[in-house]
Amino acid sequence: MEKENKICFRVLGPLAMFSDPLTRVGGEKFSYPIPTYQALKGIAESIYWKPTFVWVIDRARVMRPIRTESKGVRPVVYSGGNTLSIYTYLADVEYQVEAHFEWNENRSDLAGDRNENKHYFIAKRMVELGGRRDVFLGARECQAYVEPCAFGEGKGVYDELDEISFGLMVHGINYPDETGRDKLGVRLWQPKMNHGVIKFPHPKDCALTREIKDYSIKAFAPGKNFSYCDELYDELNKAGEAR
Repeated sequence: MEKENKICFRVLGPLAMFSDPLTRVGGEKFSYPIPTYQALKGIAESIYWKPTFVWVIDRARVMRPIRTESKGVRPVVYSGGNTLSIYTYLADVEYQVEAHFEWNENRSDLAGDRNENKHYFIAKRMVELGGRRDVFLGARECQAYVEPCAFGEGKGVYDELDEISFGLMVHGINYPDETGRDKLGVRLWQPKMNHGVIKFPHPKDCALTREIKDYSIKAFAPGKNFSYCDELYDELNKAGEAR
């Protein structure tokens, strides 16, 4: 029997910014042509997240053409004065995303919250409601919308293309509470899209990693800055029975 820890959702918006760090040195931003693993993981966390588990992105499907749109932006200059930057966004994007959650083994203090059915049904309900928090496509100004879907349904513009390679890209961030090490790091990879589908390697399988700085694990204390969400789970069960 398949474990109930997987969700599939459709995310779309007028703009997206999956920024390439190499283009940000001079204050400019230029988006990658496809979403990063970390950006999609952030969307899954906006739908529903607890420190008890970690979202793992399995694959994403590009539904609309990859197009860019540049805008002149006046970023905040905290030292005073004005400046102008050019941000290049992806325009009119839509993706299908498949993800599952895994227990965070580095959070033994939250072992009492490892109830697979509870988290699965809450996550499934949150997808139907469009997420618990605001959803963004890589940047705050790129608001997005989420709804449930079946991965592979509908026609995508790249379904007939065998393969597209995108070169070296950022995969995601290694956080201490997910790796068990007091280091903040970055993962790199070389993505390929086959018939419109991008399959992401598990973070543990990324060979290219770089450490950025020392970083400590945030402590969670049930009853203080953490809740088991059992009340929400009970409410969802009652709502399901009422139907």
